[in-house]
Amino acid sequence: MKKNIAEIINISNEIYDNGLVSGKAGNISKRIKGSTGDIVAITPTLKSLSNLSQEDIVLVDMDGNALTKGNPSSEVNMHLEIYKKRPNVNAIVHTHSTYATGFAFSDKKIKRLEGFGQIKNPYLSEIKYEKPGSDELAKSASESIGDEDVLILKNHGVICVSDNLKEAKLLAVFVEETAKTQFITHLLNSVEE
Repeated sequence: MKKNIAEIINISNEIYDNGLVSGKAGNISKRIKGSTGDIVAITPTLKSLSNLSQEDIVLVDMDGNALTKGNPSSEVNMHLEIYKKRPNVNAIVHTHSTYATGFAFSDKKIKRLEGFGQIKNPYLSEIKYEKPGSDELAKSASESIGDEDVLILKNHGVICVSDNLKEAKLLAVFVEETAKTQFITHLLNSVEE
């Protein structure tokens, strides 16, 4: 278990250092499959991802019952509902990265570019705004992600899912870089010559 928790802490630091979250925003989790049922290790609520300790990571069962001390992220139900609907997902990274979140607050969509898997849809999937931490958000996100690996939460942020934390983090970085490129493209295309 310590290895899994150490991985969450390392990825949390990387996400913070890459500017994908700031302050106390964002959360990540990892599903740990066991013979008696799955456990989810998740970052805590109201703590920065920049300096977490082993004791900060909260373990919950698939019903959200805490198995360790501490308070899990307020988005724990969103993570759990996605895991329940997607047996192939074992890692979730939820960021509030500047450019991708800027798109989430705008009427523009982020094009899905080559570089991270097969392009099934021309744009990243998105859902309408639901209050962070709400059951409505958990339901909407888990139903809408389908077989996609990224979901834009309108007026909120980004969810990236994968079978492992490293890939989910790399996807979050790629989404942010894609959003930067498209933002610059929109600016350049709007400049009158």
